[in-house]
Amino acid sequence: MIRASIIAAALAFLAATGASARDSSKSAKVTLVYEHELPNVPGKSIKGVLVEYGPGGFSEGHTHPDSAFIYATVLEGSIRSQVNDGPVKVYQAGESFSEMPGDRHGVSANGSKTKPARLLAVFVVDTKQKELTFPLQN
Repeated sequence: MIRASIIAAALAFLAATGASARDSSKSAKVTLVYEHELPNVPGKSIKGVLVEYGPGGFSEGHTHPDSAFIYATVLEGSIRSQVNDGPVKVYQAGESFSEMPGDRHGVSANGSKTKPARLLAVFVVDTKQKELTFPLQN
């Protein structure tokens, strides 16, 4: 009885804090590396985001702001990606893909269990938009 109460309390804490049963050491490291307002497109900015995956690393399924167009280039390693209901594709270093406003990014992961991977995601987005990634709603 006490053990069940402890487990229930732990699960409630995890749910309340947004913690996941997944290994957080596999989560991608995301860094805003530049941000500039576009002088010839009022209200829009370009933002560069470096996404680094350790071996076997991934990002949870997500979307981006409705105003965001994204162009991503793999800098190192390989990236598994799925946009909307399209096929899961593997992109190698030097290859690129894009996401249109409103797209769902269901799979975003390192293509390797043994080597790191990095990509640069370039956003064209409303200048006032601060959050660039939102978890998929179940």
